[in-house]
Amino acid sequence: MSNAQDDFSRLELNLAACDYNYRYFRSRLKRATKLLVLVKANAYGHGAVEFALMMQNAGADYLAVALPVEGMELRQAGIGMPILVLTAGTDFFEEIIENRLEPGIPNLYTLKALAAVLRQKGIVDFPVHIKLDTGMHRLGFMTGELPELLTFLKDCPNVRVKSVYSHLCVAEDPAMDAFTMGQASLFERNAAAIGEAVGYAPMLHLLNSAGIERFPQFQYDMIRLGIGIYGISTLPGVSLKPVASLKVKILQIKELHPEDGAIGYGRNGSVAPAGTRIATIPVGYADGIDRRLGCGKASFSLHGHRVPTIGNICMDMCMLDITGVDARVGDTVTIFGEDPTVTELADVLGTIPYEILASIPRRIERVIIR
Repeated sequence: MSNAQDDFSRLELNLAACDYNYRYFRSRLKRATKLLVLVKANAYGHGAVEFALMMQNAGADYLAVALPVEGMELRQAGIGMPILVLTAGTDFFEEIIENRLEPGIPNLYTLKALAAVLRQKGIVDFPVHIKLDTGMHRLGFMTGELPELLTFLKDCPNVRVKSVYSHLCVAEDPAMDAFTMGQASLFERNAAAIGEAVGYAPMLHLLNSAGIERFPQFQYDMIRLGIGIYGISTLPGVSLKPVASLKVKILQIKELHPEDGAIGYGRNGSVAPAGTRIATIPVGYADGIDRRLGCGKASFSLHGHRVPTIGNICMDMCMLDITGVDARVGDTVTIFGEDPTVTELADVLGTIPYEILASIPRRIERVIIR
């Protein structure tokens, strides 16, 4: 994290926007419903430590990461909140235990392997989260696998089921509501069977960002807030504020004329007959600026003007056509934020905002703007 204002490139995290989105989703929940925030994949590219600190200060109840190493990073940074590891695997149980991480358990093999380590250490009631497959068919126990799971849990004092959860795969699509309702129904039945077997009531959580909006009746004990907290909605008419703005400073400006030739790798940038003014900025495809955004397919913001890319995107740089715009070396260009939005760039690429955000590397400094 940096507060420097002279960085060549930086991902600005707007604390006010983050607070707005948090309060928006919190207002959709019952008072007793807990709120878990996803900070996996470096907080969807926003910076895991920076974002976890913001969520801890905002009052979130849980964090979730994909991998044990992500949870370890948060613990090393001083994050004390409960952390669910969604993809715990079987190779990092020692680290999970040492760092007080809570593993998601998608199958009996993983549960037995963890229980063996816990028995060896003399640990009882270690918190685990049982993942159910209710139709996405990625991870989790299917209905036919429950009897063996229940038998094992009844005779395993080493773990305590902290929660049972599943994942909605089409919550944003009204045409698939019957499927989503079926997922919820199956989840309730199988979660109830687990609760009856262990003799207590684990927390239940099913809803993602879209589910919070469209299926509030399935809040249960906790919800999992992912892309929504970052200001991206998968639904029309939901007014969220983008938290991240990728901003860079101009490295050099050139005045080119037709006799100077073409621009960039492959000579794919053409100079206009009347001349072209180009600006070079210090981000490229190694910084998440997809090569398909080159050659004028995308435009960024400079002093309120949209300036298109010109020529191919390079690994660490790209060029912009700033003809007619009053600009100097050191001026700021906004790659995405409020204008253009990351959703606009995703539409150009035929992808989703998640992919663009998650592809911003750690070499781009994250700066919290208060």
